[in-house]
Amino acid sequence: MSFRGFQKSVVRAPQLFKQKFDLGEHTKDAVYIDSERRFQELETETKRLHDESKKYFEAINGMLQHQIEFSKTMTEIYKPISGRMSDPDSLVPHGNIEGIAACEEYEAVVKDLQETLAPELEMIETRIIRPADELLDVIKVIRKTAVKREHKKLDYDRRRATLKKLQDKKDRSAKDEKAMWKAENDVEQATQEYNYFNDLLKDELPKLFALERQFIQPLFQSFYYMQLNIFYTLHEKMQHCDIGYFDLTLDIEEAFHAKRGDVQERAEALSIVKFKTTGMKRPPKYPQRPGAIEGNKPAGLLTAGSSTTTSTGTPEAAPSVTAPRPWEQQQAPAVTTPRPWENQAEPVEAHAPPPYSVKPSTLHATPASYAAPVASPKPSSLSMAAAAKAKPPPPKPKPKALMAAPQVETVTALYDYSAQAEGDLSFRAGDVIEIVTRTANDNEWWIGKLHGKQGQFPGNYVQLNS
Repeated sequence: MSFRGFQKSVVRAPQLFKQKFDLGEHTKDAVYIDSERRFQELETETKRLHDESKKYFEAINGMLQHQIEFSKTMTEIYKPISGRMSDPDSLVPHGNIEGIAACEEYEAVVKDLQETLAPELEMIETRIIRPADELLDVIKVIRKTAVKREHKKLDYDRRRATLKKLQDKKDRSAKDEKAMWKAENDVEQATQEYNYFNDLLKDELPKLFALERQFIQPLFQSFYYMQLNIFYTLHEKMQHCDIGYFDLTLDIEEAFHAKRGDVQERAEALSIVKFKTTGMKRPPKYPQRPGAIEGNKPAGLLTAGSSTTTSTGTPEAAPSVTAPRPWEQQQAPAVTTPRPWENQAEPVEAHAPPPYSVKPSTLHATPASYAAPVASPKPSSLSMAAAAKAKPPPPKPKPKALMAAPQVETVTALYDYSAQAEGDLSFRAGDVIEIVTRTANDNEWWIGKLHGKQGQFPGNYVQLNS
């Protein structure tokens, strides 16, 4: 867009805004509006005709090319793998000779079919796609004319609004008279330009619609016969395609199973196929060695939880032996210590921790009131850290009794009072009002609550209740 075009766009912006939101007076031509709608449909459908014809042309070419590439790929699969140390029989020249010959024959048939269909596909390019391109170019020129007509309509409405505003002015000065004379000239020029483009499109668009029918009818007929020729050629070529490698007398599924044989069962029997689903469970990469954690301390004492020694005055429960690990030597049984809140009549079982980690609960020191520390011949860093950890603080004492809630202060109304403004509280003489906030001076406004409503009232209208 040029700078002059940008200036015109800025000038037309207010009028465009009014037209979009239907503000003020706007010029409307019902005949042109109907023609514009039909022209927009023609523009959309021509673009679709061009795109779909091009897609059909590319699809036929792509189908034939993919068939040739498929045949080449199957030929490479049938050929033996040679010259590689991974193949023990690479020096023996063997392979599916019949399959390779069938693929080469099929490739030759498809290439011949591609050459036969080349003229028909070229006709689609010349008789469908190219004429649609030419029609799109014509439509683009007409669209520019329609946009020009819209701009002239905006100028026409804008000039008329300016002239009407000056004409409605009662006391006009000499400057206003000069502006009105200029506005009249602008309206006359805008009217001529708008009528020119508007009448041109109203006269020419119906002729374009008549030519459209004459253009689309042969175009569609040509496309229809071209498709028939393509499908007929494909059918004839593939019908007479007699490759001995394929048995066309059998059903497609039966022929597939006959050719495949027991290949699928033999492939599924390979161990590498089932490696991820039936492989043995592998041992951990770094197995845990409890003996290295607590020095000479037996492994069961670290994971069993409590010590065998109980605090003074607490009866000792029946011992519970932990299950040995595969990597552990035969250790002494670990005995758990009962807690004060547990039933002392039942034995306490020691649950084994996961094999790869130590329970966080076993790292905390046991309170002195419950159990005595375990005597170890050589204290370790883990046990020292657990013993050095501070005890949790005792819980806060509960209040012995709830404090009495403060009494609500009330007043008794001496006179009737009606609300004078929003936020005032109305009452009658004798009403008991609950005080929300008040001051020491009864000549000021207080805030109270009555019948669920809160508001302010004069303090000298009430009397405090003792």
